Amino acid sequence: MCSILIFGGTAEGRELAEFCAERNIPVCVSVATDYGAALLSGVKVLTGRLSAAEMLKLITENGFELVIDATHPFAREVTANIRRACEGAGARLLRVLREKDCGGGGKYFDGMDDLIGYLSETDGNLLITTGSKELGGFCALDSYSKRCAVRVLPVGEARCLELGFAPERVIAAKGPFTKEQNVEHMKKFGVRYLVTKDSGKAGGLGEKLAAAKELGVTALILKRPEENGFSVDKAKQIILEIGEAHG
Repeated sequence: MCSILIFGGTAEGRELAEFCAERNIPVCVSVATDYGAALLSGVKVLTGRLSAAEMLKLITENGFELVIDATHPFAREVTANIRRACEGAGARLLRVLREKDCGGGGKYFDGMDDLIGYLSETDGNLLITTGSKELGGFCALDSYSKRCAVRVLPVGEARCLELGFAPERVIAAKGPFTKEQNVEHMKKFGVRYLVTKDSGKAGGLGEKLAAAKELGVTALILKRPEENGFSVDKAKQIILEIGEAHG
């Protein structure tokens, strides 16, 4: 039976899953999409988005000793659901925090309303790299389909087209991207503003900011939610303790 459940789909989740697999520590990984599942090997994977009630059932029925929330820093609802499920099941929970990038630069915004308000007073093309979930907000901008270029995971391309973004202005590819790739994408669309999230080192924020600086592009960054939690290294220590206890 698996003693550890990881809610992942992120670089941190994959790293911890591989850490367990290499040490023969029983682990199960829950991811939202087939795309996330395809990036994992050597571990038991559950695919599909779960409600808090479904998470509670999963944890209770399997008796997981430890639950690790390694979901994206901006997946607030998912993190809240995991917390509620663990409280209901009486399960130990570790929230793994993504390492921040200290590259600096750019203008930071508390939320989408502030960001869209700022952009509505500007001119110039945008490269949006916030992910497909936030794209609807940009439709409030005048001539958004002509002004905005969008970079999303391949699974998000259909969402871009549904919202009316021009197909030729959609980059559907898996990151993180190098500085050179970011420069290429910004040049391609004559970008004046880069719109991104504070997704940290794992999300390639440093490479984005370096490319923007080189081209004189203004970086507009959505702040990440403030959280308490543990580093990946600390999570590994706790995993080892559990593994040794079962050894």
